[in-house]
Amino acid sequence: MINILVVDDDALVRLGLVDLLSTDPELTVVAEAADGLAAVEQASGHRVDVALVDVRMPRMDGIAATRRLRALPDPPRVITLTTFDLDEYVYDALAAGADGFLLKDTEPREIIRAVHVVADGQGMLHPAAARRLIDRFHSAARPEAREARTRVEGLTPRETDVLARLALGDSNAQIAAALGMRESTVKAHVSRILGALGAGNRVQAALLARDAGLGGLG
Repeated sequence: MINILVVDDDALVRLGLVDLLSTDPELTVVAEAADGLAAVEQASGHRVDVALVDVRMPRMDGIAATRRLRALPDPPRVITLTTFDLDEYVYDALAAGADGFLLKDTEPREIIRAVHVVADGQGMLHPAAARRLIDRFHSAARPEAREARTRVEGLTPRETDVLARLALGDSNAQIAAALGMRESTVKAHVSRILGALGAGNRVQAALLARDAGLGGLG
């Protein structure tokens, strides 16, 4: 059973998400919150596996809430909810430790799938929003790209192959199939990659990889 915290200042959005998630017998909404401060309080009082967190909220926004949630002793994984015109906020949320983000108009079945994917320790990036986000930051020629390339150069060739697939949003199973590896071997490689890059999760590693020009996105 996957325990979920729904965080959004719009009561109708919260109700819609709770109703949607209740259609999956493996998902249970254990708490709701209307702002970031309340989200941290709820996560401290419940066992939460995945938090769905809006970006713009009163008292504490979703970015600060994500940082606080990920700093808890038993932190939940975080999926940020956003719209196309909040690209900078989404990037900041991912840097704060979110495991992925979804657009609010994402298909219901994809929201449920995202919860399962993130709960399993993998990242979830909405393809269209990710493409737009990456284009925007690469076009600005951020200095972080140089540092990202330096970090990636420290990986072995096989780890670089795995990271390139990870940057495309592939799951462990997809990486295993593409590279002719066992899924358990992929998991081991991903763990070493995260440590070598100093990345907190797969999403941060994917962003570093894209900064470094891997995955055909450089």
